Amino acid sequence: MSIITPASRKFTPTLLKLKTPVPSDIEIAQEAQLKPITQVAEEMGILPDELELYGSFKAKVKLELLNRLKDAPNGKYVDVTAITPTPLGEGKTTTTVGLSQALGAELGKRVITCIRQPSQGPTFGIKGGAAGGGYSQVIPMEDFNLHLTGDIHAITAANNLLAAAIDVRMLHESEASDDQMFKRLCPQDKKGNRSFGKGLQGRLKKLGITKTDPNDLTEEERRKLCRLDIDPQTVTWKRVMDTSDRFLRGITVGTGVEETGHERGTGFDITVASEIMAVLALTNSLKDMRERLGRMVVAQSRSGDPVTAEDIGIAGALTVLMRDAIKPNLMQTLEGTPVFVHAGPFANIAHGNSSILADQMALKLADYVITESGFGADIGMEKFFDIKCRYSGLVPNVVVMVATVRALKMHGGGPKVVAGKPLDSAYTDENLPLLEAGLPNLLHHIKTARKFGIPVVVAINQFATDTEKEMEMIRMAAIAAGAEDSVVSSHWATGGAGAKNLSEAVVMAAEKTSQFKFLYPLDMGIKEKIETIAKEVYGADGVDYTPEAEKQIADYIRLGFDKLPICMAKTHLSLTADPTIKGVPTGFRISVREIRASVGAGFLYPLLGKMSTMPGLPTRPAFYDIDLDLETGRVMGLF
Repeated sequence: MSIITPASRKFTPTLLKLKTPVPSDIEIAQEAQLKPITQVAEEMGILPDELELYGSFKAKVKLELLNRLKDAPNGKYVDVTAITPTPLGEGKTTTTVGLSQALGAELGKRVITCIRQPSQGPTFGIKGGAAGGGYSQVIPMEDFNLHLTGDIHAITAANNLLAAAIDVRMLHESEASDDQMFKRLCPQDKKGNRSFGKGLQGRLKKLGITKTDPNDLTEEERRKLCRLDIDPQTVTWKRVMDTSDRFLRGITVGTGVEETGHERGTGFDITVASEIMAVLALTNSLKDMRERLGRMVVAQSRSGDPVTAEDIGIAGALTVLMRDAIKPNLMQTLEGTPVFVHAGPFANIAHGNSSILADQMALKLADYVITESGFGADIGMEKFFDIKCRYSGLVPNVVVMVATVRALKMHGGGPKVVAGKPLDSAYTDENLPLLEAGLPNLLHHIKTARKFGIPVVVAINQFATDTEKEMEMIRMAAIAAGAEDSVVSSHWATGGAGAKNLSEAVVMAAEKTSQFKFLYPLDMGIKEKIETIAKEVYGADGVDYTPEAEKQIADYIRLGFDKLPICMAKTHLSLTADPTIKGVPTGFRISVREIRASVGAGFLYPLLGKMSTMPGLPTRPAFYDIDLDLETGRVMGLF
């Protein structure tokens, strides 16, 4: 490959010549010629007995692959992120897929894409699917956007089983004596012998009880073993479903006739915000997942001790429900390059990155691994570095920062962008002053990425209405701000060929020595870590805490949770906690209203501003357009 530097790169963005009418994403995907997934696996170097087929075009990959390849060198590790987006999204997944197709089909590199499985909340809500778009997609697109292999359903089942177990444990403890609870939890077999069973093993270990015969327990040991004494006011574990349903944000449970006196206010989260999803994404083995599930804190006892899933005796059952979900899903792009799909989205209310296991597998199999972190660099990328890389031990080589003309114009003061409504002419006509006014948002995100010591390549995701002068203005500003390169990419319209220049720039940047470092050390205090993110990443002047958040911080310090990293829940539409504030604002403060502890996953979870962990449906949801062609059996309307 010839050496091309940013200064010498010939700036020749092709003005897009689109087919008329432009095919929809699903029409493009359904016309694709798919390789059998066994062929994709064979080309990657995956052995037949490491594969579990789910039909002809998708499969799960067994974790035994990691043992076989443990001594193989890792490939280059690339994270695709973005500037602060419009509500329409700026094509981050499309860029991820297009870049992978270019590396594979255009440059002949061994490349694997690692992305997240979309939630059915936005798929049927406001955003639509998340398989990429145009000629840079993951296929089969319908499978990707819907049930895939059932991982999200497994998380829903596990989460809600735990929620049911918490409520019923409080009910039974309130109605039974210590002796009755003991006899129920340690039942007799046909010979009259009592046993602890699997479910009590974790509780016994926590209490330091080494006796093997339940009959040998003292009265006090029986009480501690069988009575968790959960304070209902401290229960943090909610039920989940993978549907956007605002009317489930606040509910009352326990209103049945037999549950009178046990009413309790609670609510639903969307499934991908479940701690079990985060455990799946951050685990590194089946054994580690079992331990993380057991460590999940769901409440406190009336004496102030943490109550875990292990205490309730359910961690083993949760692991059984998750035993297949832990295996990454194998799919392919439109151009036949391999894709691992694993874990879930929503970096605004979760950590929003694909799984460590998928990345580890990919890095052993490929020269380049292209992964994607959710939303803007202030959210997904920061969590990728400070949470995911901290637990994986993997060191990234390059950040690809996706920018669009329309998003920068919005940050320059352009009219409000609303999903489902036509763009104002300010976004479709050349307007260099408006674009220039929005450039600081891009420069801010480049600066943030460089704080982590990672080279940055800016990908200008080209739309048909963008002009050469607009794209050149972005390119020059990005390079002046310290980006290794800034490249126009037309992958949506032309697939991998449209991202060839971008792929060359990424290859060059990946050869540089990264000086990766975390934003904060884990031994920093909870408030200090939160304030470091707020000031260094968002540009805030400081942080304010509600009385509830202050109490939670004091509790977490007392319980020893203060050494965990921070996973901020914040709007993706602004650097602030207010989605209406665009650009790079100054003189603002961040308000933390609540902090949750995801101890099993391994982070604390501050909620900023009005962030909700259960989205709502818009006036005209995407499901209006989705149907089934009853003659062909094809899905229609996914996009």
